[in-house]
Amino acid sequence: MRVTLSWLLGAVLVAGCTPSRAQPQAEGAGPGAVVGGEAPPPGTPVPPPVIPPGASPSVNEARQSPGVVAAGGIGAPYNYGPAVMQDGDRTRIWWCSQYPAARPPGDDILHAEAAGIGGPFTGPGGGPAQSVLSGNPGAFDGVHTCDPSVLKVDGVYYLYYTGAAGDHALGNSIGMATSPDGVNWTRANGGNPILNPARDTPRDNTYGAGQPAVVFLDGWFYLMFTDTTGRAAGWNGAGQFIVRSKDPAFVLGVEVLGERGFEPAASTQVPRTRSLVDAFSADLMWIEALESFAVAHETQDGTTVTFLDRNFSLRPYPPVLIPGPWKEGPGLLRQPDGHAPISVTDPCGRVPLDVVRATMTGEAGAPTHLKHFGIDLHGIDACSDVNRMLTVLDGFAMPSPVRTMDLVAGGSVIRVDRRTVADLLAVRLLDRRVPGLDRVPVAANLATGVPAVQAPTGGTGLLLGDGKLWAVRPPGVAQLNASSITPVTDEQWNSYPAGLALG
Repeated sequence: MRVTLSWLLGAVLVAGCTPSRAQPQAEGAGPGAVVGGEAPPPGTPVPPPVIPPGASPSVNEARQSPGVVAAGGIGAPYNYGPAVMQDGDRTRIWWCSQYPAARPPGDDILHAEAAGIGGPFTGPGGGPAQSVLSGNPGAFDGVHTCDPSVLKVDGVYYLYYTGAAGDHALGNSIGMATSPDGVNWTRANGGNPILNPARDTPRDNTYGAGQPAVVFLDGWFYLMFTDTTGRAAGWNGAGQFIVRSKDPAFVLGVEVLGERGFEPAASTQVPRTRSLVDAFSADLMWIEALESFAVAHETQDGTTVTFLDRNFSLRPYPPVLIPGPWKEGPGLLRQPDGHAPISVTDPCGRVPLDVVRATMTGEAGAPTHLKHFGIDLHGIDACSDVNRMLTVLDGFAMPSPVRTMDLVAGGSVIRVDRRTVADLLAVRLLDRRVPGLDRVPVAANLATGVPAVQAPTGGTGLLLGDGKLWAVRPPGVAQLNASSITPVTDEQWNSYPAGLALG
């Protein structure tokens, strides 16, 4: 949902066959609008980057799609606020639009898929994008659902979104829903918001709280969001705030980023005393290769990416720009946990930064024309440190020095005899070995024909040379490895020393 002081749709949006007065709550840049990422007023201190010697990455030439990559079907008057996920071999996108047939009239969240970020993104069977979440009459999100941010953690999809009952003066709040597939959603927290406006400071901009961006890191869900009523927001309501919790619904164990770092809080309903950047409609991502968070927000010439360390206390690298036109905030291409994609060609030395963003104001007076823009950061040495290298390469397999394959998983190296087995267990298969991996000892050998066991509830596991039982997630691994499978009871399964789960 876009943020302005006074922008409203001049046109009447159509819902079904009858006119509707429901207007998109994401009120964005137009004449007299408050633009996310505009410069703070004079005198506002901006902390300078703290750059280690030789640590600043370089930026290559920018890239962009030749045209629109995602759009709603017939009757969708606007398209903006995307969340983009690399989910296995497909790229998925959720964004804010409005379908006339989706009830009730108001903002809807659409979903589509493509082979890559260049699109075209389509719905089931190559048809139009489908509406996957609409307003819940009588609830806080009774008319509008917008600004999706989507994670996938342990097989569960989490959708964080802005919801509004319809009256903009009441302000927006943030809700959450879960799904087994990213399409069929069930509202969490009893259908109530997980975060409301703080109401610290009254401002002309009554937008409230919304535009969530969520990352999962080391067991924590990090939620970044706009709150135009927050104490540390700018004069126009711009600002990005952070809370975190190990509870995806942010009911238990909440910690709030304040002036002294993260501190425990009884709930998310606390004063907003520290803002990360002066921006609206931003996105958040963790980059393993840089060991830093990246905040993507719009500025005059495109999407600026600001880097912050794990504690959000330092800016370890100077910001970079993904240039090009924009009309509404960016959606970063991320892995399911909200982390940056790893470069397949140069995982240790290059970081791709790709966004999808609305680029023009359509006939309805709202942002549309979602296009792809990107750059690569290079000159990075992410594999100089062993621990960072193992994190960056997690899930990668590559040739070993002895004509087998080495699989990196959970901070360990497993030597796999068969390339076909390594391919099935790996996220990515490299043709060339990363030299730094020679510094890491092999934890276990997955030899051809090692015994396999199968339990009623435990799945299938391989008994490797270290004497441990290594569970394998993909079906068919044991057969591909020529391993004989012995049925065991759950009790027998649990009696084996446990290795890691592979695949």
